[in-house]
Amino acid sequence: MFNSELNTPVSELDRRIEKFKAYLQANKIDGALIIQNTDLFYFAGTIQQAHLFIPADGEPLLMARKSFERAQAESNIKRIIPLTSPKQIPGLLRSNGYKIPGVLGLETDVMPANFYFTYRECFENSKLVDVSHFIRLVRSVKSDYEIEIIKKAACFSDIVAQKVKEHLEEGITEIEFAGKIEAEARKLGHQGIVRMRLWGSEMFYGHIMAGPSAAIPSFLSSPTGGLGVGHAVAQGPGFMAIQKHQPVLVDYVFAWMGYLADNTRIFSIGDLPDELVKAHQAMLDVHAMLKKEAKPGLKACDLYEMATELAGTLGYSDNFMGIGDQKIRFAGHGIGLELDEYPFIAKGQEIALQEGMVIALEPKLVFPGKGVVGIENTHLVGKDGLIQLTVADEQIVII
Repeated sequence: MFNSELNTPVSELDRRIEKFKAYLQANKIDGALIIQNTDLFYFAGTIQQAHLFIPADGEPLLMARKSFERAQAESNIKRIIPLTSPKQIPGLLRSNGYKIPGVLGLETDVMPANFYFTYRECFENSKLVDVSHFIRLVRSVKSDYEIEIIKKAACFSDIVAQKVKEHLEEGITEIEFAGKIEAEARKLGHQGIVRMRLWGSEMFYGHIMAGPSAAIPSFLSSPTGGLGVGHAVAQGPGFMAIQKHQPVLVDYVFAWMGYLADNTRIFSIGDLPDELVKAHQAMLDVHAMLKKEAKPGLKACDLYEMATELAGTLGYSDNFMGIGDQKIRFAGHGIGLELDEYPFIAKGQEIALQEGMVIALEPKLVFPGKGVVGIENTHLVGKDGLIQLTVADEQIVII
């Protein structure tokens, strides 16, 4: 019943774990417990309810509760044992030949406080420290195995963008239009879940909005907002009917086999006003500059400053990535298993680009009452610069 061909290869898991262990050793951390779904999938190849113990020296141990059988079938971790309660973990470590760590790493950036208190009680003689930064650093540089999956996601993303023309018509509501585009994605195998790490951030496929609604701000760390279908969601497509001569923003994420590709394109039923056409071209120019300048070794914050400087030179300082205090202080982000991975092309982000990173560049302009224009593409950081993975037509597509 379980398809072992989908399992993350042993060599891939070993490579990831060894890279993480190097951070543990360098920072004198004796071991780490991994519990978050995305990190579990990355290091163990399964998201079953489990605790993965990675010692600084030695074999990892996967302790799985529900479903233990699926964890055994899905994960290529060599040592997998059943677990009933987190309170069992110290005893299971001892009985399986592990020392109780003097310093224990946890994913405290995403861990509920109650879990932390439980581990503090279980490991009363251990010092608990955060290892989320090290996890994100390891995950930021993709292997050839990961890159091939992301390339497939990018290919599917382009196919979905090309399907937009078949469904966009005057009078259709944003939410109905979104449903039709999402159906196209699902037919291709979109997993339906777009994972984000930032607490409180959540997204369903992405943002499809038309005209003024795209420029409505929301709680999400994004230059675009949207009314959504109600206050309980407060972002994305809503019940507004799409009209002629409005920029229709299609900013959708394709999620394939866990990995993501981000892609934004602008459509319009009939021509757009010259003001918006000119603004869109300006963002294409910013995007082209970023592609040219982004090379291994360049700090992500420097790339952001280049984007804001050129946007200002082109006359769009007030509209770049939002309006007033609603501006988002980034022009792109890392992408992989989550939508908000290192590095952030953002103010103050000191992480340098490295070969093997995957980043989405998304220069956009927001015009209240009119809409949003701009572009987003997913890129691989190559040896000599960026390799663009999403390649659908970047010009405004007129229906």
